[in-house]
Amino acid sequence: MGLSSREAAEVARVNQSGRQPVVFVHGLWLLPSSWTPWQALFEEEGYAALAADWPDDPETVGDARARPEAFAGKSVGMVTDHVREVVQGLTRPPVLVGHSFGGLIVQQLAGEGLARATVAIDPAPFKGVLPLPLSALRASSPVLLDPRNYRRQVMLSEAQFRYAFTNALDEDEAHRLYDEYAVPCSGIPLFQAATANFNPRAATRVDVHRAGRGPMLIVSGEKDHTVPWALANAAYKKQRKNADPTEVVEIDGRGHSLVIDSGWRGVADAALEFLGKHDAD
Repeated sequence: MGLSSREAAEVARVNQSGRQPVVFVHGLWLLPSSWTPWQALFEEEGYAALAADWPDDPETVGDARARPEAFAGKSVGMVTDHVREVVQGLTRPPVLVGHSFGGLIVQQLAGEGLARATVAIDPAPFKGVLPLPLSALRASSPVLLDPRNYRRQVMLSEAQFRYAFTNALDEDEAHRLYDEYAVPCSGIPLFQAATANFNPRAATRVDVHRAGRGPMLIVSGEKDHTVPWALANAAYKKQRKNADPTEVVEIDGRGHSLVIDSGWRGVADAALEFLGKHDAD
């Protein structure tokens, strides 16, 4: 599909900067703009930061809600191919930072040897991650309970977003985040993740043994319903088989909204500390 005009301009800017690139990848029900505070912080810390689209991402939350059909039909493979195109347009291997399904995608690209280092925040499970926590099943049920959603876009109600993302926040902040950030999503990725361990050609496969994968940090929110500790820790146990450094950290009192809520800075600081420790800055 090619890069959006915004992405192409950002890739050119990052390349011209000569600084270490960092590429942010969002997950379901969010847009690239959800990374705006992270981008500003990483720029202050000396990185050249850009946020990747998913194919056909609208530019704003308002546009996304007005054109929900733009999200339908986007698979994990399509998104990974698109982000790979962004990464391959850079003159230096980037740090990859992803949240939720973005956290899965950055692990896939790291497994292809395309990352300087990787931070996967509450990452969606890849093939071989076996736990099935009840909270994760409930969080994904608005999509998975109706097979017709495979090819559809799905918008969470505010109550569903509250359970899946903002359960660790007070009502006021939860309401504000829903208004400011929540958008529809493609149903396909959740079906692909749910069936991965029964599919030998699963789209969510990750090469955890790849030489030159680079350092990797997996971040888990203690109160995350969507990707609870059991899933994040299972991914860590798979990834630590790699020869490169692999770490996992659990952030106290945080839910799946940990990259967009008022505590985002603490999560970003943990990522920056890891990257600095492994000379990925």
